[in-house]
Amino acid sequence: MISRRDISRISCAGLVLLALAACGKHTTAAAAPPYVETSVASFGSIQPNRHLAGIIAPYQNVAIQSSLTEPADQVYVHEGESVHTGQLLAQLDTADLVAQLNSDLATANSDHANTVHTVYQGGLTISQGVDTLRSDAAAVDQAQRTLNNDQTNLVRDQNLLGQGYVSQQSVDTQATLVHNDQQALSSAIATLAAARSNVQANGTLNGQGLQESAVAQAAAQEKVALAQAQQIRVQIDKAAIVSPIDGVVVNRNLNPGEYPGSREIFTLQQVNPIFAVLHASSDEVARIENGGITTVTAEDLSGNESFTGRVLGVLNEINPGSTDFEVKVLLQNAQHKLRPGMVVQGAIATMPLTGVRVPVTAFTDDNHDAVMTVRPDNSVKTIQVAEVGNDGTTSVVTGLASGTRVISNGQASIGDGEKVSLQQ
Repeated sequence: MISRRDISRISCAGLVLLALAACGKHTTAAAAPPYVETSVASFGSIQPNRHLAGIIAPYQNVAIQSSLTEPADQVYVHEGESVHTGQLLAQLDTADLVAQLNSDLATANSDHANTVHTVYQGGLTISQGVDTLRSDAAAVDQAQRTLNNDQTNLVRDQNLLGQGYVSQQSVDTQATLVHNDQQALSSAIATLAAARSNVQANGTLNGQGLQESAVAQAAAQEKVALAQAQQIRVQIDKAAIVSPIDGVVVNRNLNPGEYPGSREIFTLQQVNPIFAVLHASSDEVARIENGGITTVTAEDLSGNESFTGRVLGVLNEINPGSTDFEVKVLLQNAQHKLRPGMVVQGAIATMPLTGVRVPVTAFTDDNHDAVMTVRPDNSVKTIQVAEVGNDGTTSVVTGLASGTRVISNGQASIGDGEKVSLQQ
């Protein structure tokens, strides 16, 4: 027979066993899988950025010199000042040039008067020659008529001599007269020929001839004097040293009273627009095209201010045999915030890449050669990949099939084969 004490002991033992069983069941329960954020690798395109370092360079450097040997009267600008196109930088003395100009103009006026005189003189000579020609032609005609008349009389006298009506002396006298007429006609013909040659040589004022050439020579001398005067005017204009660009004075090497000589008297830089010259290797420029949008950041400016421009050109190797290339980016710089010599960073949008895309954060390390994937049973598996390029947020890789689910944070503390949860 079981006593109350035994029953009490049995009851206590049972309660202890139940408590131990309950505690054992609680300690062996499986922990819930950790939640991970994932994305599905998809096929598509990205436009990667190339990040290159470089410096700011002026749009153009202008070195100003002067060929004049005149001293400076005034210099109006200082280093660091902004100038605009056509602005007067310095004025050279022009007293000698002005005197030379007046002398050349006086010579030109004298030559012009000589030209006018030559025109009138030539016209007079030509007119006189024509009149002489007409007079000589009339003299020839008259001599011919006189000869013809005297020859007729000679024939008549010879007939009368045979009939005994005139003497031999009268016939001889008439024959002498005919001979003299023949000499006079020959002389008149020679004089006419000389007059005709003179008219032909003199020509006309609108054609070829001595008088026209004399006029042309006088006019040429006038033109030479005017050309010399114009040359002096050009030199006077050059005495005003003006800026050919909108820019900044970076060097002034001329003071009042000094002669320019052959040295560089001003150096100007155009800084709007301005260049960012970025350095790159051969593989970095392979996908950079002219016109590519570029964002340039200058660390020297407060807040890392950025500027947007376009690639103007990709320059081949700087030194033969090297792999150092330059990418010139054209930037607007209206406020002159960018200065030549500033160090900048440029992000250049390159040619599009097409392939399987994953988040840049999916890589397991900085080498970007592996990602963690989630298999259908929610277990993790690391897959080796190769990055082709990225645009800062998305990468195109090889070695991964489109549609594969990858863990967005590839550096999470999760090992291969571990189960994960896709729902938070």
